[in-house]
Amino acid sequence: MYNRNFWLWFFIFLAVFVISAINPHDGYTWFLEVLPAVIGAMLLIYFRKSWPMTGLLYVLILIHCVILMIGGHYTYAEVPYFDNFLSFIWPDRNNYDKLGHFAQGFVPAMICREVIIRHVVVQSVGWRRFFIVCFCLALSAFYELIEWWVALLSDEAADSFLGAQGYVWDTQSDMFLALIGSIMALLFLCGLHDKQLNKLQVE
Repeated sequence: MYNRNFWLWFFIFLAVFVISAINPHDGYTWFLEVLPAVIGAMLLIYFRKSWPMTGLLYVLILIHCVILMIGGHYTYAEVPYFDNFLSFIWPDRNNYDKLGHFAQGFVPAMICREVIIRHVVVQSVGWRRFFIVCFCLALSAFYELIEWWVALLSDEAADSFLGAQGYVWDTQSDMFLALIGSIMALLFLCGLHDKQLNKLQVE
């Protein structure tokens, strides 16, 4: 990433982070939800010179971080303007968390794709796609386990962090959306991603 673009990325991330930290709905839930975004940002900063990534990936990661920080500020059950989002599928609940879990498949799919292509982990296109989808589904399942463990350790933050809102199939639908997100990313972004990978290798 060019130096100017990096500072723009960092400024947007920092601005959203600061705003999300101002009077959040629940401080502990905010910390839990925002922590993955902070860890991701630290990794990007650390590796930005030794292992720079495509511009597409930086944009996707920033969008995912923003989704996490907004969810952390309000909690996923209280994000404004999302009470009617996907209400034809999941009525009577705030479905911002469903957007987050879709992104949980969509963005990691492209991160995984970049890593395995650049490190030549899997050469076959078909097996590569299969591996990426399996990776994203496993990542989503592991995140659900983390939510469960946190809920067991902290009764106070359990409802806010889980965001189930009384929906009995919340865990399964979260993983399904991550699966759909990973497939959608591979269907629509591979061409653009390949062009940027080729440009990155030339540079």
